[in-house]
Amino acid sequence: MELRKIIHIDMDAFFASVEQLDNPDLRGKPVAVGGNAERGVIAAASYEARKYGVKSAMSSKIAAKKCPQLIFVRPRFERYKEISNAIHEIFSRYTDEIEPLSLDEAFLDVTFNKIDLNSATFIAQSIKNDIRNELNLIASAGVSYNKFLAKMASDQDKPDGLYIIRPKEGINFINTLPIERFFGVGKVTALKMHELGITNGKTLRNFSLEFLIDHFGKSGKYFYNIARGIDNRNVESERERKSIAVESTFELDIFDSTKFRMQADVILERLWTRYQKFGQSGKTLSIKLKYNDFTQITRSTTKNNRFISKNSVEETGKLLMEQVLPLSKPIRLIGFQISGFQQETGEIATQMTMDF
Repeated sequence: MELRKIIHIDMDAFFASVEQLDNPDLRGKPVAVGGNAERGVIAAASYEARKYGVKSAMSSKIAAKKCPQLIFVRPRFERYKEISNAIHEIFSRYTDEIEPLSLDEAFLDVTFNKIDLNSATFIAQSIKNDIRNELNLIASAGVSYNKFLAKMASDQDKPDGLYIIRPKEGINFINTLPIERFFGVGKVTALKMHELGITNGKTLRNFSLEFLIDHFGKSGKYFYNIARGIDNRNVESERERKSIAVESTFELDIFDSTKFRMQADVILERLWTRYQKFGQSGKTLSIKLKYNDFTQITRSTTKNNRFISKNSVEETGKLLMEQVLPLSKPIRLIGFQISGFQQETGEIATQMTMDF
């Protein structure tokens, strides 16, 4: 199987961090989202509260005893969903292969990505930077060659962590990983494993597939594989792809029209390469510019007929370029996107396939 590049992003103390973001009076203070001092359960705790042993799923009463100055805040799930959507918009700049696990964490497959970079580590750092710069929130990231190890990596260096487990490092990492920390191993399963003498990845690997299936049912095969660094599960995107996009951020800002057109032509070429492999055709082409002050504009054109040739994409792209010229200020990013897809059949699909 082809070596994949998987990122797991996990927002740090997400609910509590959003509350501190929206209410400056809470910043730097121990905050618990959910419950109150007398009853209920903690949904999330700030890192200031965690220093006192306060954590999610803890009863509010116990939490208040551990941290008498703990500030309880009612959860605002609509607000958390709004911020989560903004985080996913950042993810979608890099890949459409996104598997949300909750409002505050997701897997991303960046083996093939929108910015055509080979380094998953660079992409993970870029995502963390975007979240910090645009939303004033902190995320941790794990990077590896499968979902299990990426998930484990994101927990290694919180908060604000970035941890990479390369293929040659996978087994050594798993060897010393306590079984309680294995993704997919709950308290009951961990207790049962300890009774069998399984305490970490190395001891788990001592047991045969038949033995593990006999004791853990269908999960036995999963445990057998992950002990060997094997996890072939795909990143399962929940949404149908609605667009194909390519964009580039430049090391030096561009203000010259000639350089702008040259760079835009390169991005259009990359867009066509990605688009003609997709198997669907769209009717709308858009251009996006981000200026050096981080403001951005978009311009779009929707055609009566779908884009089925490279020439039609290039001609429309050049018209969009002229709409944003002359540049009002230096730009740091150019992007193009095709949207308005319909599934291809028959002659149109053949034309697209033959036109590259």
